[in-house]
Amino acid sequence: MSDTLADKKQVDSSKRTWLITTGVAGAVGGASVAVPFISTFQPSEKAKAAGAAVEVDISAMKAGEKVTVEWRGKPVWIVKRTPEQLATLKKTESQLADPKSERKPDELTPAYARNENRSIKPEILVAVGICSHLGCSPSDKFQLGAQPSLPDDWQGGFLCPCHGSTFDMAGRVFKNKPAPDNLEVPPHMYLSDTKLLIGEDKKA
Repeated sequence: MSDTLADKKQVDSSKRTWLITTGVAGAVGGASVAVPFISTFQPSEKAKAAGAAVEVDISAMKAGEKVTVEWRGKPVWIVKRTPEQLATLKKTESQLADPKSERKPDELTPAYARNENRSIKPEILVAVGICSHLGCSPSDKFQLGAQPSLPDDWQGGFLCPCHGSTFDMAGRVFKNKPAPDNLEVPPHMYLSDTKLLIGEDKKA
């Protein structure tokens, strides 16, 4: 009887030792696997650069033209509006959901762009080309007048083809559309008359 108990204790002791050894080995193995796994979450150089400000030379832009640059992975539009396009902004005010850019001012429109033109310089619009509804990218519809999916008195602007939201030449959304807000105006400033810096402004 005593021999049986001694044998049992020895088995239990051996089993306990085996379990501890296995557990330690598993922990060490797990740690060696975890290091490279965690390291994959470190931001890449490209990801770090994605938040950097973008310098744009607009010296070659002609009135009525638009160029697109990428900032933080988003398309940013730079539109050099014609005098005629600027003149349409007063005509659309009564049809807009937020003509004075009062909704989410700190998020969507910097103080220096809270004006009729939504810009620092009247002729140059800088806006993120992403619809505030579901994140689609609107299309240019600068031509005036009746067109498919647009009203007969269309004054020019942008049309989101996904669900029909429309924006005027200042990126302001029209009433009764799926998009709840105007297009975002990103932080930006002029380094010179012909060079824009997108992603930073004088307060940055």
